[in-house]
Amino acid sequence: MDKQELGAFLRSRRERLRPQDVGLPSGPRRRTPGLRREEVAVLAHISTEYYVRLEQGRAPRPSGDVLAAIAGALRLTDAESDHLHVLAGTAPNRTALHRRDVRPSILALLERLPQTAGFVMSAAFEVLAWNDLAAALMEDFAPLAPEDRNLARWAFLGPRRPHATRYGLSDAAEFRLGVVRQLHATLARYPTDPAVTGLVGELRDGSPDFARLWERRDVQTAPVLTKTFHHPAVGEVTVDCDTLSLTDRDQYLVLYTAPPGSPGAEALALLNVLGAQASHSPA
Repeated sequence: MDKQELGAFLRSRRERLRPQDVGLPSGPRRRTPGLRREEVAVLAHISTEYYVRLEQGRAPRPSGDVLAAIAGALRLTDAESDHLHVLAGTAPNRTALHRRDVRPSILALLERLPQTAGFVMSAAFEVLAWNDLAAALMEDFAPLAPEDRNLARWAFLGPRRPHATRYGLSDAAEFRLGVVRQLHATLARYPTDPAVTGLVGELRDGSPDFARLWERRDVQTAPVLTKTFHHPAVGEVTVDCDTLSLTDRDQYLVLYTAPPGSPGAEALALLNVLGAQASHSPA
């Protein structure tokens, strides 16, 4: 149970709600945003003293029933409710370290996908495996050290190598927000993994934008349906984006495709011919 993070998460969810959101009168003007602690306690049918101690990180582990009642009072989404249980230590925990070994069948699948840029990403945003078209579209990952293949570092800290390839994305702001939200959930699942805690600490210290978003403690993610890359060799490439969860290893298979005959499909076909080295070479 992470008492301090649990308290901070509860406080952040309480402060975003208005009385009218939960059927309460707004009453006189409030000095602080959101619901009062006693209002949450009443809605959850628990004592105000106990709820206050939860937010202050001083309460013992709540039961599953109490957590469910608090989740209902705070109008948590399914993802937020799951996150609440993980923080309280009432959800099943995975291994202490997030996995980086990719199933051989997934590696083989990457190579068999026609006209598809695909890669496998860890729970901490490290690119673990990729096919040739993904290397041509995004980056030639092969010569990079593992820490330089991390998409969270790309998003918030930029390239650490001179002349590194980084393309503008149409959804860069949304992607950064999604990174923060997913890393919150990842840290809750792997609170003692030095790779995860070190990454979060590095991003909080190195990026004011990350630090600001991190304090919001949002964990609800929205699906990304399309992406547009601004590629130096083939110009603008708009692709459909599908992310498949590999639940047995807590990894993600990300696939970029384009409808047949579309400009995106033509650009992917050209990149497939050029290959990673030629497509990333200066004109």
